[in-house]
Amino acid sequence: MSVDIAIMPLQEKTGRFHAAQLAGLDPSRIPHHIAIIPDGNRRWAKKRLSTSQEGHREGADTLMETVKAAKELGIKAITFYTFSTENWSRSKEEVTALMALFASYLREQQEDMVQNGIKLETIGELKSLPFFLKQTIQDTKIATQDCDKIRLILALNYGARDELCRAFKAMLSDYDEKRLTIADIDENTVTRYLDTQHWPDPELLIRTSGEMRISNFLLWQISYTEIHIAPVLWPDFTPEHLLEAIIDYQGRDRRLGGA
Repeated sequence: MSVDIAIMPLQEKTGRFHAAQLAGLDPSRIPHHIAIIPDGNRRWAKKRLSTSQEGHREGADTLMETVKAAKELGIKAITFYTFSTENWSRSKEEVTALMALFASYLREQQEDMVQNGIKLETIGELKSLPFFLKQTIQDTKIATQDCDKIRLILALNYGARDELCRAFKAMLSDYDEKRLTIADIDENTVTRYLDTQHWPDPELLIRTSGEMRISNFLLWQISYTEIHIAPVLWPDFTPEHLLEAIIDYQGRDRRLGGA
């Protein structure tokens, strides 16, 4: 289902959306949790003869704008695939610049996040991140701990296979310590050992740039997630694209494996 948001007539505007744009939205079927693979920062920069760092900076601005738009639509949690376990294979210069960008952007946005009720959470193996970034993450989590409008979950040094390996190791450790038995192990048990144990699985996954890949993201959690592919590069993703994805999602018949 494709909805051309841009052709809708502009009427009274509330926040980032006009009333006419929201006409096709069912407030009772807003996804609680969405996940996003924000693909295309470097291609966006290359098309403009700019640096990858500039592309990532534009992507960071798009991320925050998308979170605010999601909050206006009533979404309660949004997970971004920010830095994968495979991204370490990029050039040292790019990785160093990304780590600095993550830290500086969180510091810049901290007050705005508090004002907008955005609570920061993270998933992934954070121990390998630079100390300055870990400290900034912790500071931002503390500053936003009482925010309750929307949860911004950043996947940092995250890979789904790595997450599952860490979960299985923790389960084996608890088994060795007699805190877990074979009979205890079911889907709910595995879920409790995952990074995402505190949040429901995402109902909707959005990937930008037109690529149709999961890229080792939330493999356990997206078993029954609806997938929407946006044709634009991530820095060009707008609140209207988010709204189009939500309307597309609401047009799906979610059977969750049933008839």
